Amino acid sequence: MTDEQKRVLEDDPDGLVTYEYIANNIENCFDELEWLIENMTRVDLVGQFLASAARYLNAIDPVKFAEPVRKLVAATIDRDREHRYLPDLILSIYGEDYEEKAPRLMAEDNNFRRIYKRLFPTAVI
Repeated sequence: MTDEQKRVLEDDPDGLVTYEYIANNIENCFDELEWLIENMTRVDLVGQFLASAARYLNAIDPVKFAEPVRKLVAATIDRDREHRYLPDLILSIYGEDYEEKAPRLMAEDNNFRRIYKRLFPTAVI
């Protein structure tokens, strides 16, 4: 990433520019993902592009991008207070059968537990 690209991304008003940079440079931005995620977390105040980036990276390679996805999901949970993006995120990351796997996932994955409690606050598992 050039200094000019970094300056443009630092001026990103809502996370879209950073998300587009990741999507357009996925083959060669792995070493910069930590900075890109921090930048997106700084500017995406509602979690829209954080959630999109998490779903995108998980779809590309859930093993290679496991840690960036974990960070993006955690940031999305913090930002998406109105739960606009969490329903799609839980499906994309944990699969359509997440409800069947919920007891195991609640024990193993803090992000899953946090999303599930936000979406189903009265559920007992």
